[in-house]
Amino acid sequence: MKFTPRSLKRLLNLYPPYLGAGVKITHISEDWRELHVGMSLRWFNRNAVNTHFGGSLYSMIDPHIMLMLMQVLGKEYLVWDKAADIEFIKASKKKVSTVIKITDRNLEDIKMMTENGDKYFPEFMVDVIDEDNELVARVKKTIYVKKKKPHLVKAQNKLAEAA
Repeated sequence: MKFTPRSLKRLLNLYPPYLGAGVKITHISEDWRELHVGMSLRWFNRNAVNTHFGGSLYSMIDPHIMLMLMQVLGKEYLVWDKAADIEFIKASKKKVSTVIKITDRNLEDIKMMTENGDKYFPEFMVDVIDEDNELVARVKKTIYVKKKKPHLVKAQNKLAEAA
C-alpha cells in the first residue's frame, strides 16, 4: 500500500499502540526525511514514580526511521529494524518531543555501502527532549538495509502492476 506523508501520519496517530502510549506524530515532511513526534504525560503513560514510562519514550522513535527509509529508498531496497538501545538521561513530567531526520549523508552512505548487494547497518541517534529543551532520553537505532537483486525488483514491479 502506498502512503502519502499525510495519510501515514493519520494512520499512525490512530494506531492503538500509539494511542495507548499517548504518542502523536505532528509532522512528516513531503520528502519523507523529517518526522516530528510528541507525547504529553497522562495517567495511562506514566510509570510508578509518575514520570514518562520508558516504553512510551521508545515508542516515539520506533518504527519511524525504518518507515521513512522505506519511502525514501523505494522498492529497490530491503529495510528492517535491527536493534535499538535507549539511554534514560533525566526523568520528566513535562511534554516530550523528538525530531527524526534522514540526511543526505545518511542516504549517500547507505547507497554506497549497499551498491554491491551487501548488507549495511546504519545507526541513527535520536534525542528525546522535554519542553524546556532538556535531554530526557537518547536512542541509538540500528537499521538493516540491503539493495535487492535486480530480478527481484522486476518481479515485485510486475506483481504490483497486476494488482
